[in-house]
Amino acid sequence: MNAKRTVLITTHTGRPAAVESARLVIHRLLAEGLNVRVPADEAEAVAEPGVEVIAATASDAADAELMIVLGGDGTLLRAAELVRPSGVPLLGVNLGHVGFLAEAEVEDLTEVVDRVVESHYEVEERMTIDVVVRVNGTVLARTWALNEASVEKRDRMLEVVAEIDGRPLSRWGCDGVICATTTGSTAYAFSAGGPVVWPEVEALLLVPNSAHALFARPMVISPRARVAVEILPETSAGILWCDGRRRFDLPPGARVEVTRGQIPVRLARLLGVHATGVPFTDRLVAKFGLPVEGWRGRVRNP
Repeated sequence: MNAKRTVLITTHTGRPAAVESARLVIHRLLAEGLNVRVPADEAEAVAEPGVEVIAATASDAADAELMIVLGGDGTLLRAAELVRPSGVPLLGVNLGHVGFLAEAEVEDLTEVVDRVVESHYEVEERMTIDVVVRVNGTVLARTWALNEASVEKRDRMLEVVAEIDGRPLSRWGCDGVICATTTGSTAYAFSAGGPVVWPEVEALLLVPNSAHALFARPMVISPRARVAVEILPETSAGILWCDGRRRFDLPPGARVEVTRGQIPVRLARLLGVHATGVPFTDRLVAKFGLPVEGWRGRVRNP
């Protein structure tokens, strides 16, 4: 007899519409005979009369088949912190604004649940970055990011030197430097003028932010490269943000080292007529409202 399938649900509990969507998903999955668990700090907010909401244990989090994430990209980044060590794939349903990491929109919620019940999805791995902060050789912090690690000014302009594979690249007076994955190319790096890179491309991006220098273009670097950003001694202190969630103070002289992450984040991609398998080009057009009027496509001979 097969073990009962377990699906995790996480949502933005600060939004009533997100909580209601979570309840709808829970009702449907329970009706189909699946186990459903939610993070312990969300259980009370999601609970409702007549439906027992069970908080996930460490074993649930490790053994679950999938985590459905109801919210925007910020909610999905939070969920990635929870399940990355165990490798549980994330399936995002966008309740926010842009939602590049989400697989579906809230109006597709019924079909999303159908695909999950039918196990009609595939899983892809997204590259992450590992980040180490050192001062005079002493490690101050170790962390990671799915989208980006951003070295930013605290108050005054930063003075930094960028390094690639142990060799100095350039010195910048700037607001900051963003080290991003291709997944993060449509996030903060894009806002700072970086290129959009298709997510199946494996690469690192280095994007100076408001740099006062002639050579300050965004760069696409080998995924095997070792990138470092050094804040010059006797200059202003800075801040390191990873995915806009984890913050670390950077004293003058701090060195931030970025390499390809050892543990990827796994994302579920739905299979089916409507959901979604949507080409990344179509995602760009839809999310950014890009003008495509007049496109005819390839003209085929009769």
